[in-house]
Amino acid sequence: MSFSRVYSAQTNLLKGQIITVEVDLSKGLNAFSIVGLADKAVEESKDRVGSALKNSDYESPKHKNQKTVVSLSPANIKKEGSYFDVAIALAYLLSAEELKFNPEKKLFLGELSLNGELREIKGTLALAQEAKGLGFEELYLPLQNAKEAALIDGIKIFGVDTLKNLVEHLRQGNESSLSPQPKTSITYQDKLFETDFSDIKGQETAKRGLEIAAAGGHNIAMYGPPGTGKTMLARAFAGILPNLPIAEILEVASIHSVAGTLSDDLITNPPFRSPHHSASYVAMIGGGTFPKPGEVTLAHRGVLFLDEFPEFEKRVIESLRQPLEDNIVSISRAKGSAIFPSNFILVASMNPCPCGNMGSKQKACICRPNDLARYQRKLSGPIMDRIDMWVNVGNVDFQKLSNDNITSESSISIKKRVWDARKIQFERFKKHPTSGGRQIRSNSDMNVKDLSLLAILNPETKKALEDSSIKLNLSARAYHRVIKLARTIADLANSPSIELSHVMEALQYRPKNNF
Repeated sequence: MSFSRVYSAQTNLLKGQIITVEVDLSKGLNAFSIVGLADKAVEESKDRVGSALKNSDYESPKHKNQKTVVSLSPANIKKEGSYFDVAIALAYLLSAEELKFNPEKKLFLGELSLNGELREIKGTLALAQEAKGLGFEELYLPLQNAKEAALIDGIKIFGVDTLKNLVEHLRQGNESSLSPQPKTSITYQDKLFETDFSDIKGQETAKRGLEIAAAGGHNIAMYGPPGTGKTMLARAFAGILPNLPIAEILEVASIHSVAGTLSDDLITNPPFRSPHHSASYVAMIGGGTFPKPGEVTLAHRGVLFLDEFPEFEKRVIESLRQPLEDNIVSISRAKGSAIFPSNFILVASMNPCPCGNMGSKQKACICRPNDLARYQRKLSGPIMDRIDMWVNVGNVDFQKLSNDNITSESSISIKKRVWDARKIQFERFKKHPTSGGRQIRSNSDMNVKDLSLLAILNPETKKALEDSSIKLNLSARAYHRVIKLARTIADLANSPSIELSHVMEALQYRPKNNF
């Protein structure tokens, strides 16, 4: 047999892409070529495969007078990485008639070391999901990736340590040498966060704001002098968010697996991303010649914390418009376009001015008018409009800080109230189908049509909101965001209807002047 075909896969954006690996052997001078729009890592696989075969007691294709052609199809899709080493080696052995097995319904993944060992790859979860969806029955991949892939039901997962063991297993045609990986069960673990709300004395207004933001999935910005606890509050915020449901755990794990940021422990808590303010546009939004996900996608279903918000480049800040409004980010490049999910809670913190002392009673502001105007212009009206809550975090009295008798509520008790409010929202969305059949997980996800059905205001409350909107000069977007926020405040109070007090509190979180 001089021709063979086996199946492999690679990640394409955030999904798997099945790649057919074909090998043809013909007489002639020694040559080994790979066709199919392969990048440098794929081109170098012929050296890895040759050495791996030699060190697995098989003759290397480089030692024979023959022409070896490896085709990776579809030929119009860029092939990247080292996913195909194992498939190329097996296809070669089939073509050379040194191995016989039926490759149908089997998928092979993995990078080969020079001694024939299989090395870990990225994106295993997405690849396993794609393989199952296309009807593959067996998936062979490096042993380090087997536990992750075994999260997917309906397909046999085989973790392999060496090429030689894999060949022996395929030759025998049974599971005597390799056993399928047991199903990986998802277990929720209470993650210990470094910062707890009980560690923060005072700042009750900010804590209340963060509780509302967690309960409804609302974006929030905290502003105030330096050293008042804004960063501590933001980091404690992660500890009051509910655990992710099973479907979202798999969704988040798949994204982080493709990006190579998935840890050994499965992510059951919402991800918390905190990029430095020097982060570039591509690092934040994603992109590149072949689009890759950025921080807004890695924060999907979790929190994106932007400390020193105005210090980010203006282009980076403005790029948040689409993800904050539509929960997606659309990237277009000459060589392709992509739409990545980016449904996150934005938590921003900032000083009121470059020196941080504007409005302080203790210290005088030393900022020049031009510097102050430039600082405030970094945040445009559209960006400020998309942030539901603006909370002032002021200085705390030193007597309160040093008083050990003052205790603050713990994150666990706040998290319980947040979870109770989320359950109320879940039941509401379950009973009342949303427009377009969209899946809604929190109040912040509602659109205008959903608000008319699920957040109805009584005449008195509606009139008060309209009058306040005129006085505060609210935009249509801000008007609807106030209603969403009031709906969350009502849920925290276990109130079936939105009362006037809920709307008045929601209005208190709109920005005053610039901040």
